[in-house]
Amino acid sequence: MSDHRLTASRRSDVAPFLAMDVMSEAAKLEAEGRRIIHMEVGQPAAPAPQTALEAARAVLEHGRLGYTVARGLLSLRTGLRKHYQTTYGVDVPEERFMATTGSSAGFNLAFLAAFDPGDRIVLTSPGYPAYRNIIKALGLVPVEIEVGPDTRWSLTPDLIAAAQVDGPVRGVLVASPANPTGTMMSPDALSALIGFCEDEGIWFISDEIYHGLAYEEQQATALETSQNVIVINSFSKYYCMTGWRIGWMILPEVLMRPVERIAQSLYISPPELSQIAATAALAGGDELEAVKAGYARNRELLLKGLPEIGFDRLLPVDGAFYIYADTSGFSQNSLEFTRAMLHEASVAATPGADFDLTKGAGFTRFSFAGSFNDMKLALTNLKSWLG
Repeated sequence: MSDHRLTASRRSDVAPFLAMDVMSEAAKLEAEGRRIIHMEVGQPAAPAPQTALEAARAVLEHGRLGYTVARGLLSLRTGLRKHYQTTYGVDVPEERFMATTGSSAGFNLAFLAAFDPGDRIVLTSPGYPAYRNIIKALGLVPVEIEVGPDTRWSLTPDLIAAAQVDGPVRGVLVASPANPTGTMMSPDALSALIGFCEDEGIWFISDEIYHGLAYEEQQATALETSQNVIVINSFSKYYCMTGWRIGWMILPEVLMRPVERIAQSLYISPPELSQIAATAALAGGDELEAVKAGYARNRELLLKGLPEIGFDRLLPVDGAFYIYADTSGFSQNSLEFTRAMLHEASVAATPGADFDLTKGAGFTRFSFAGSFNDMKLALTNLKSWLG
């Protein structure tokens, strides 16, 4: 018998998503009866808006669910078009919208449609780890650029130009508000970066999943600058619909049919139930703004309380629902630090090593998407733990 062994592919050799590993370990402790405060994942504590729930109940009781066209329901795409008209003052034809199975599917589709194996895509470090992992799994090359306070934790044209010395850059991916930092680019800085990419023939991908969750800074969509960008968004964060796995893309004309063809084979269509609920969620304004007000209250509490117990070096928290804290004064190993925090203080947070392969060992991300009472309890537990 020949000694041939079946093995996993080289492309599958990506790092684990540590936030999810922390969530799994927290779940084990909860199964043992422990009360864990969840600050590790960006998951709203609030349910989907009532408009979405009512629409879902109605179709479950009276309707038949099935496939939709790969682009998604016309009602959803029309609703999104109106949303962009009202929120940003931009008018995008509904045929350029693409419903996706969460933003994760949007990134898969964008990377497959716009790039070829070996293409280099610029990301920020710190940044969302799934970007890096998806890019590597698809045979592309992540080019992570360390950002810091000198550029307000954002990419600049000069940083991308410097990266091109080592080889052509084919894509740039920016999130504003960003994960894990919560920082935002000013509209002018965002516009300048997009303009540079257009001049250089570089695809610009704008992750706008945390739009709607800006506290003091002005948010801007990349579409206000150019119609040649790829915009990816989701109902997971502002709309509190993580488990519904529904998002959208806005595509330039040249990518509309390529993305549709790939989506037909990879996904057929996003779940019809989620599309129906998402369409209704667009009308959930007052309820969603009340949830956002809760985040703002949590933010205010933590920005005051964390420094008082020793977390006194925090990045600007312009948007989203994260605080990225320099914890190097407590530990130079964020994996060990957050594990001890979980087991000894019953607070689940995400090690910075998830977001930054170079400097992340000295940082920790806290999510304040939970309840106000949980945030207060977290501060109490952390103060007692740190002595």
